[in-house]
Amino acid sequence: MKTIRLFSLELGRLLRSRLTWLVILLTAVSPAAGLILYQPAYSDTMLSLYLANPALAGGVGGGILFALLTIFELDRTGRSRVDMLMDAAVSPHTMAWVRLLALLAGAVLATVLTIAVWFPISLGLIGSVFTGTDYVLSYLLFLGLALPLSILAAASAYQITRRADLSLVLFAAFAGLSLTVWADQWQLCWLNPSVWAMSDDFTNFRLFRSVAYVRLTWLGLLSGVWAVSYLCIRRYGKGLLGSLARGLRRLYRPAIALVLLACSGTAYAAQPFYDNSNPDLNAMELYNLDYAEGVTFLDRTVQVFPDTQAGTVEGRAVYRFQNASGQGWTVYFGVDPGYDLTATVDGEAVPAVRTGYEESNMALWEITLPAGEQVELALEYGGFPKDWNLSSTSQGKPEISETYLCLENQRLFPYLLNVLPGDEGYPTTVEITLPASMTAIPFGTSEAEVIAEHGDSTKTWRYTHNRTGGILYAGDYIREDIQAGGITVAFYYGRKHQAVMEAAGAADAVKAVISYCTQHYGFPSAFGATGTLKLIQSRVAGGGYAGEGASLLDEADFTTANLGNTSKGAVPGETFIHELVHQWWGLGNMFDVTDETSPWSSEGLTVYTTYRIVKDLYGEDYAQKHYVEQWQQEVDDYFLNFYVRHPEYLEKLPEEERLNIAGSLSGVRHYSEMPLKILKAEQLVGGEEAMDQILHDLFNREIDYTYPYLTYQDFLTACGLTEEELDLG
Repeated sequence: MKTIRLFSLELGRLLRSRLTWLVILLTAVSPAAGLILYQPAYSDTMLSLYLANPALAGGVGGGILFALLTIFELDRTGRSRVDMLMDAAVSPHTMAWVRLLALLAGAVLATVLTIAVWFPISLGLIGSVFTGTDYVLSYLLFLGLALPLSILAAASAYQITRRADLSLVLFAAFAGLSLTVWADQWQLCWLNPSVWAMSDDFTNFRLFRSVAYVRLTWLGLLSGVWAVSYLCIRRYGKGLLGSLARGLRRLYRPAIALVLLACSGTAYAAQPFYDNSNPDLNAMELYNLDYAEGVTFLDRTVQVFPDTQAGTVEGRAVYRFQNASGQGWTVYFGVDPGYDLTATVDGEAVPAVRTGYEESNMALWEITLPAGEQVELALEYGGFPKDWNLSSTSQGKPEISETYLCLENQRLFPYLLNVLPGDEGYPTTVEITLPASMTAIPFGTSEAEVIAEHGDSTKTWRYTHNRTGGILYAGDYIREDIQAGGITVAFYYGRKHQAVMEAAGAADAVKAVISYCTQHYGFPSAFGATGTLKLIQSRVAGGGYAGEGASLLDEADFTTANLGNTSKGAVPGETFIHELVHQWWGLGNMFDVTDETSPWSSEGLTVYTTYRIVKDLYGEDYAQKHYVEQWQQEVDDYFLNFYVRHPEYLEKLPEEERLNIAGSLSGVRHYSEMPLKILKAEQLVGGEEAMDQILHDLFNREIDYTYPYLTYQDFLTACGLTEEELDLG
């Protein structure tokens, strides 16, 4: 009761302090830095720009402010030279608890105030894709939990050193490590969690889970450190070691500290989000396994049951093999490292052994099978999918929720590694049970159909395909069928994105692009032999890709911010055209972008093609004004840039500033200089028809798969020009 009474008095005193309210108000204002200065989430989604960045900036700024307040408050009695009187009146151990709880209460107040202040601002900036769940979770995890971590770290430093100046130095070093050296280590970023993007159209629960896990791990660790520092609180005029020795006499105190430290260490080591794949990207051990001699694949049936609440997957896969060798043999599977696996052969359990080796986000499992002529192997698998450790700073890809999931290869079912296909290839039937609001979309030419509706508001979908692995997307999608260029496009986009797509004239843009590009260049391989294409909007993933019968569009390409990017088009519909043209230049033909100083990239041909489409749609004057003149103005400004004229000074700038300037200059080279060069080449080769024929031939050229890229030299050779002839000087 005494502690509660002291807590209410200390909290009242703290809230009567002008400094406390200054810290609280500055914390509430600090998210503004995320709109201008500190932008760790570099995706163009609206939630990344106007929710993640402000919340992260607020966490960093508020954490530092509350650390300063903590050190100031703990040093108050010593600074006023009344510490001996205070210790005589109240046990310093009791006051340590009371001060800590009061500061934590102040942090809660600051968090609540910040959430209230930024709610209408965020709602206005984010627009139609704003959700209260994303908003509250972002501010609680990115900002709210940063404050107690900073308080614990600063209080621990002061209780051990008993010096304000040294405590400030220690905290500054600790915070600096999180912001710099540890920035690429997602588990070590205690102050600035690793958040590269948030999805507008789908959920972000995987990201929130990982950030919460890191925050709670550090909360346990810093609580343990604080418990150790609690043992060091000075008593009876003794120094650090003497006070520590007396603090150890009550065994429950060091025991609590050890338990907290042990729990946090265990949580760090046992994190469930990322695998332990071989870091060597050239490793191919899983793909160089010897094939089972005399064994062929017959067929496979798969049943998948995602748990959209827990973010987990359960499944059953039955494989049938033909064994002509007359001997027992071993089958190898690549399985998601987060899954467990059990096996039965003809109803009898057999050992499934996890070898311990992981590569390319697959754990290697081996199962010894009997010598029967036909073997039926049933695998029960499931768990919480782990992401590839190489992508630890781009969290969120294995999202499984009621609005979105993507199950690729080893996440969908165990990936068969060492059995050759039979006469029919790899015939596979997949059934997946999903919430009724979700649509199943196999990536490829296959089509899924509903075979059952259940009383728990779920549906079972079925489709067939004939590949070693498989990719399945599912989500709360709207489907729009578009006829263009002699093909059918099934366009899938998130329901939350409907207003944005309609405002951008998405259907008209798809029709215009496909009609123009198929007529001038031909069909990308993604359209397949049937002349059909699924165009699927994915959750933000950092890029798209294409395969036979399907192509993926990253949602970040179609956010309100990106659609307003005038370097890709004058109006949103033209930006949409730009992104779709990448089906031909960028996905249909790959570009090597290792030379950052070169203007040659997929963007040049994409911008040029967009200009040609817009010219057909809106006329020459419109295209000249909104494209050619804009390119020319940006190139003129580029050649007047101080760092372009004096590159030696660019190398002398700090790395971050140098990268920002280099990125900006690179954008001008790709989006403006290269289109102007192509336009000049068009004039030199004899006009638009001649250039169309050149690009048609380049698009349909025979690919050298040892180096499948379309190079600048390929373009120059096809045009019969030299690099010097395209100089813009």
